Amino acid sequence: MFRRDLPGGRLLRLAEEADAAELSALIRANFDHLAPWMPWARRDYSLERALAFIRRSHDQLADDNGFQVLITERGRIVGTAGYHAVSWEARSTSIGYWLSADRQGHGIMTDTVRALVDHAFGEWQLNRVEIRAAVENVRSRAIPERLGFSEEGRLRQAELVQGRFLDLMVYSMLAADWSGGPRD
Repeated sequence: MFRRDLPGGRLLRLAEEADAAELSALIRANFDHLAPWMPWARRDYSLERALAFIRRSHDQLADDNGFQVLITERGRIVGTAGYHAVSWEARSTSIGYWLSADRQGHGIMTDTVRALVDHAFGEWQLNRVEIRAAVENVRSRAIPERLGFSEEGRLRQAELVQGRFLDLMVYSMLAADWSGGPRD
């Protein structure tokens, strides 16, 4: 069971079905913020969609293929983060994340991604962690850059989001190079 305390009274924890209503409300409230970057963002993101996400995350964990966590602050959900999948053969994974608009700029996502990378290299003994972010998504790209990831290149028109193709920047970190990034 994954659970991590973060600075500032924040917590990373696995989602439960009881979190679905709060999660779906947060996504709907942040639609304008999320829609340019997240293919799953919907103005009408329903309770059923949130339940399906939570159930898929439980299946992912049960299949030993990574997991998704809720980012909470003083008991309130402010975003999610997690591993897309784990390649145990290649000893690698990739991380995705989003945070509500009103909680950006407080180091929450940097601390979150740092904890996930620590877990990947520590507990799982993986060799590589990758992060992909839309070229224009400056805030999302700042996370791997701040943590010392290497920029590997640009994937042209690699993701379809809200009817438009986005170029993605690929960042990677290797276990041998991980120091945890600068700590504020």
